[in-house]
Amino acid sequence: MSSPLRLGLLSTARINRRILPAARESELVDVVAVASRDGGRGTAYAEEHGIALAHEGYDALLADPEVDAVYIPLPNSLHVEWTRRALEAGKHVLCEKPLTDEPDDAEALFHLAEREGLVLAEGFMYRHNPQTRRVEELVREGAIGRLQLVRTSFSFPVEGAENIRLDPALDGGSLLDLGTYCVSGARLLAGEPESVLGRRVIGPTGVDDLFTGSLVFPEGVHAVFDCGLRMPNRATLEAVGTEGSLFVDDPWLCRRPGIELRRGDGVEQIPVEPADSYRLELDDLARAVAGEAKPLLGREDAVAQARALSALTRSAVQSIPLRP
Repeated sequence: MSSPLRLGLLSTARINRRILPAARESELVDVVAVASRDGGRGTAYAEEHGIALAHEGYDALLADPEVDAVYIPLPNSLHVEWTRRALEAGKHVLCEKPLTDEPDDAEALFHLAEREGLVLAEGFMYRHNPQTRRVEELVREGAIGRLQLVRTSFSFPVEGAENIRLDPALDGGSLLDLGTYCVSGARLLAGEPESVLGRRVIGPTGVDDLFTGSLVFPEGVHAVFDCGLRMPNRATLEAVGTEGSLFVDDPWLCRRPGIELRRGDGVEQIPVEPADSYRLELDDLARAVAGEAKPLLGREDAVAQARALSALTRSAVQSIPLRP
């Protein structure tokens, strides 16, 4: 790669605090610009974080010829619109998850990216972490026998009524914010579901504060998950097979990497070297843009993820309560 990928941040969203240090550690990516709807805020943000240029308005950043690619950390409801605008402006795109929960929208965005010769990737940073890859390898190698069940969870208490996760107009809610990891993890290990069942509890702001789901995969593999915005901090992944199980205590953020392989009466601790998932994600994007490798997460995964999320929501909406 002759020079680093020049990345622009489409907003001053809080999650940028993960992207900025990751980019500083990367030799393949430089954050060169940030956009904010408030020009003063954007300028202050750029000065604080050592970013060369601040744009007032997202369109101004997309028009900047010195920006090769954009990272989109906007609220869920804006992902499709601004991904489309960025691609139409000739920018490669890393869009924070979920790209969308509508498979037709995912197909259309990837069709546009391919037509324009651009890279589009959905931002599931955990997929790039060595811990995730090791879990996948162990399952594929038969370390737990034939896979039968995947159990996942993700929850934490959301504070403040103004939090975008609690706003239905911004596509907030536990499924799209947290459950999307659980669904992705199950799909990674078990393939694509043949059927799903979703149940949800709608909270006072109108979003699903709690969502539970089950998925049935080929060869009788099942997955169950729960996610919530008003529960304690929890994040787990367990893969259960005919001869043992794998347990991960921090599968999504990967801040405390490590895998337990449980077979018989013994537990084997499988260490994993810490790694910055966001840096690996950025490096993956840069290599894909340079034509050195395909992106880890492309059209097939994004469309299948959207299909599963959409089906879970439909199931939850259509659920029929039992009556005495």
